Amino acid sequence: MKNILFAATTLSIISLSISTQAENLSDLNQLLATKNCSQCDLTNSGLVMADLSGGNLSGANLVNANLSQANLSGIDLSGANLTGASLYGANLTGANLTGANLAGTDLRNAYLTNTNLTDVDLSTAHIEGTKGISTSAGTPEQFYRWAVRETERGNFRAAVEHYNRAINIDPEFAPAYLGIGLIEYGFDNRVKAQEKAEIAANLFKKQDNKLGYETSQDFLHKMKLIETLEAENAKKEQGSGNFGKFIGGLGSLMLRLLL
Repeated sequence: MKNILFAATTLSIISLSISTQAENLSDLNQLLATKNCSQCDLTNSGLVMADLSGGNLSGANLVNANLSQANLSGIDLSGANLTGASLYGANLTGANLTGANLAGTDLRNAYLTNTNLTDVDLSTAHIEGTKGISTSAGTPEQFYRWAVRETERGNFRAAVEHYNRAINIDPEFAPAYLGIGLIEYGFDNRVKAQEKAEIAANLFKKQDNKLGYETSQDFLHKMKLIETLEAENAKKEQGSGNFGKFIGGLGSLMLRLLL
């Protein structure tokens, strides 16, 4: 009797598993054939470089799906669950991601021009190298953190773009001005560097941010010191070296400016 019960239970489990797999495969086939699969279960689906442009995946379950380098332009992904999914290098131009779950989603190097990210939380998504992201996609603090990450990776152009987005949202967001100033100085654009650092210092002072104000003033002081040393043609190498150490040390302070 026990053997019969065990066999029956095993067959039921196998049958259920096969049924579930078939339903998932059916959803995948429907998507590939029509580009329309609203509310479908596409968990762990492999859709690398798939052309799903203009399709409808609203409310779909795409947890851990691989959509790397897929063409998703104009697609409707509103309300979709993209937790842990890879959209690395994907084209999301004009896509609708309203209310989508992007927890831990890999958006690195994705194209996000005119992408609707309303009610989307990108705080745990990986957005390094994304192109065309809207200012509505995050807060000044988020864009600032992303800028610091890009700076650490040596992607200075992307970093400046994120700093500018933070400023566009909040014109008095002092840390972003200081971040731009550091990058400008690194490219020997000293006039712009001083201008941004002075704006940052004034804003930090106005906002009673002692750490930010002192950091900005230290930056301005060292710029002036190096100019003086260069003008005198004395200790040029030593001065530059000290500034390099200052820049390196300042990097560790950047995120603390938000505290």
